[in-house]
Amino acid sequence: MSGHSKWSQIKHKKAHTDAKRGKVFTKIVKEIAVAARCGGGDPSGNPRLRTALEKAKEANMPSDNIKRAIMKGTGELPGVSYEEITYEGYGPGGVALLIQSLTDNKNRTVSEIRHILSKNNGNMGEAGCVSWMFETKGYILVDKKKSDEETLISLALDAGAEDIVNDPEEDNYEIITAPDALESTKEALRKAGIDFSMAEVTMLPKNYVALDGSAAEQMVRLMEALEDNDDVQNVYSNFDLPDEA
Repeated sequence: MSGHSKWSQIKHKKAHTDAKRGKVFTKIVKEIAVAARCGGGDPSGNPRLRTALEKAKEANMPSDNIKRAIMKGTGELPGVSYEEITYEGYGPGGVALLIQSLTDNKNRTVSEIRHILSKNNGNMGEAGCVSWMFETKGYILVDKKKSDEETLISLALDAGAEDIVNDPEEDNYEIITAPDALESTKEALRKAGIDFSMAEVTMLPKNYVALDGSAAEQMVRLMEALEDNDDVQNVYSNFDLPDEA
């Protein structure tokens, strides 16, 4: 879990201090619109939309922005139609990359992603070349100050979670669930009064590739460049970094 844990928690910490709030809002608005288009505008019956709205709330997005995004997704307001495309490739040291995008121009997006990869010692791969290295899982972060481990284990496992990870070097417990058990686990935590700082369906690697030195530095730059692209929603990889990186 360490590779996913470290990068997820780094991203979570950065999200609270990210000066490029407009870019954060743009990505969330896209996700809300697509979630509403695919599953309707009622979050009670649309888990994907519910998750997107939680991200919007965490980012302090104005309610008017949220309402407009939902209405664009349901067709009540005119809006851009986004296509969901996942690209696969490799980064420094041969690590696997899954890059999920929402785009209104796939030719532009693939060109930009290919350029970012080549500039940072990576390359695009064929469809299916690395997706088999990942599993779709629910992922929840709980601050260790919010609960003791024994209570959390009991609650989460009873709610359908698969595993609870306690890395002594991190500030959060990690709860791993099947995708369809994410909502029940979140609800169990809420009923118990245990706050969580992140809850999402993600792609977890089955194994990790250790990087250090220049390869680790290149990997961090590559991840940041990909996530800074307006069309890229999520980037998943199987790298493991030393703490100093």
